[in-house]
Amino acid sequence: MSRAFVLTLACPDTIGIVHAVSGFLVDRGGNVTESSQYGDPQSGRFFMRVAFEADAELDDLQRDFAGVAEQFAMSWQLYDAARPTRALVLVSKFGHCLNDLVFRTQMGSLNIEIPAIVSNHRDFERLADSSGIPFFHIPVTKDTKPEAEARLIELVDELDIDLVVLARYMQVLSDDLCRTLDGRAINIHHSFLPSFKGARPYHQAHARGVKLIGATAHYVTADLDEGPIIEQDVARVEHAATPEQMVVLGRDVETQVLARAVGWHADHRVLLDGHRTIVFR
Repeated sequence: MSRAFVLTLACPDTIGIVHAVSGFLVDRGGNVTESSQYGDPQSGRFFMRVAFEADAELDDLQRDFAGVAEQFAMSWQLYDAARPTRALVLVSKFGHCLNDLVFRTQMGSLNIEIPAIVSNHRDFERLADSSGIPFFHIPVTKDTKPEAEARLIELVDELDIDLVVLARYMQVLSDDLCRTLDGRAINIHHSFLPSFKGARPYHQAHARGVKLIGATAHYVTADLDEGPIIEQDVARVEHAATPEQMVVLGRDVETQVLARAVGWHADHRVLLDGHRTIVFR
């Protein structure tokens, strides 16, 4: 019986890459169901995502493809497409993104499973319980931050987590933790940064007569809010909008942007190109 797989790769751009990948799949009876590729003229690197079906085992395909990868100096991953991404969701006191991710997961519109929810507050413990998701309360203070982050890493390892989602988790991660989670942690924030930093950004925006509300989902790095951007979106604001209405509109944009970013990551559609991302939608 055929199984579904996804192959992603990046390597120096040269002749014969697509031919080699196609030949590898043909030799193993693979049927390509979707293929995307991009050659970056600035970095000189080639990126490719191939979804295919084959009557094969993942371990065998990974072992056999290693030779092709070595020939072209590829960085690559080969995934079982049927295996959902295990996402640990972090939240503080704003639950709109958490609610949205839980709902989409339960409806089957995201290829993820949520083994646990972590928060530095207890506000959403009841939501986790009602959804059948284990809840971990990990308070964070200036003095306990190292211990809190150590516990977070323990959970990542114990629960075999693939992706950490900061769903309005209002804590700055340490540089060490950012490096540990490099390429597997996604954050969401309002696109007013850096113009409207700090508390009450929508009220600051209202006072300045902002006409567009935006949100940005990006990978977490040690450079605060400067990680590779995965997705962004905006909504137009009329002059009569109140700060409270802008908050509601902004939260709607945040949930949609984060859901798209998480979904694309879970479907292995996002590849890193230095400080940029290649997103095969």
